[in-house]
Amino acid sequence: MQKIKLLTSVLASCVSFGAFAQKQEQERGNKLNVSGYIQAQYQYGEKEASLKVGGANENAEKSFNRFGVRRGRMKFTYEEGVAVGVFQLDITEKGVGLKDAYLQVKDPLWGTNSLKAGVFDLPFGYEISYSSSRRESPERSTVFQKLFPDLRDLGAMLTLQAHRNSPWYILKLEAGLFAGNGLRPEIDSKKDFIGHLSVNKIFGNYMSLSGGVSYYHGGVYQGSEKVFTMDGNRFAVNDNADNKGKFAKREYFGVDLKCSVMSVAGVTQITGEYLWGTQPGTSSSNDGPKFTTLPTGDTYMRNFTGGYVMLVQDLEHIPWSAVLKYDWYNPNTKVSGNEIGENGTGKADLSQNTIGFGMLWRATNAIRLQTCYEINTNEKSQNVSGYHEDRKDNVFTLRLQYKF
Repeated sequence: MQKIKLLTSVLASCVSFGAFAQKQEQERGNKLNVSGYIQAQYQYGEKEASLKVGGANENAEKSFNRFGVRRGRMKFTYEEGVAVGVFQLDITEKGVGLKDAYLQVKDPLWGTNSLKAGVFDLPFGYEISYSSSRRESPERSTVFQKLFPDLRDLGAMLTLQAHRNSPWYILKLEAGLFAGNGLRPEIDSKKDFIGHLSVNKIFGNYMSLSGGVSYYHGGVYQGSEKVFTMDGNRFAVNDNADNKGKFAKREYFGVDLKCSVMSVAGVTQITGEYLWGTQPGTSSSNDGPKFTTLPTGDTYMRNFTGGYVMLVQDLEHIPWSAVLKYDWYNPNTKVSGNEIGENGTGKADLSQNTIGFGMLWRATNAIRLQTCYEINTNEKSQNVSGYHEDRKDNVFTLRLQYKF
């Protein structure tokens, strides 16, 4: 009898423990959310085009085309109480890469203020943080691709916003400190500051208006004693020995605006951003920093401007939208035309602009088809090889996306 009672007690304990474990697993599963999207893409490019999928042109005398997975995102979000943890990976035929890895702690009272730390998208302007799964153009504008090569960075950011019932809720401030080296390990002790103050106002059911101002203040390590700055239309050198090891000023300003209006024709959206500032680079590149080790080359300082304007017209009663976009980037506002290629200037000082137009078909909530043809135009100079005329680098994109 004692053995039977003991066996019964053990079985009951096992059943209770199993039920408890199952309940814990269910609760854990309810807190974990898995989402993502896949973008299968076909691109056709003229002979000098640079495509976002596949390899370079195998025949420099002919146009070419490529298939590929532009983005294969898998996002894991675990939320419990005021804390949120996020991991996001990008999985394509080229490999697996990290996109996001951060924790976010929200205030327990209103839930509108938060502290975020880790790897995440930069709070500069509108287009960087606007998800690639929702964006109406295939890629972000050239100025963002140049200034922020990874569009993300290591850092910590504070978000401040009033509670939802306050008239000040329309304002939001995002400000943080970042490593300034994109999706790579931090290699110096210099921190960059980024701030974005935005306003978002809805007017009934027919109109919404949002906008903001952004500021970036940072530095790029100077790998040699030579620092070149523009003096008129030429680069002049400062070769003071103290320059090596100091930081060149990296400073950007930005304004962004978006307006949406409902009419009998459907929703009309106009979005635009304008950026200007100072970009440290090299003689051959105006890209933002993406170092694996401290640089050892000379520093070239350039004043730039750039931006975009985009019109999206939804077609009433059918899930189609027409898209028209113009973007530009001038990496050196001090020179133009045939001045480029002389006095230390070169390919990195040429401006470029793009006109893109296409259609979006939102077949279901999960599936959409996107087409776009981009006409790329570069600044011409008789003193820069390969840029005596406009390059043949227009691109057609056909993209099928599934979002889950």
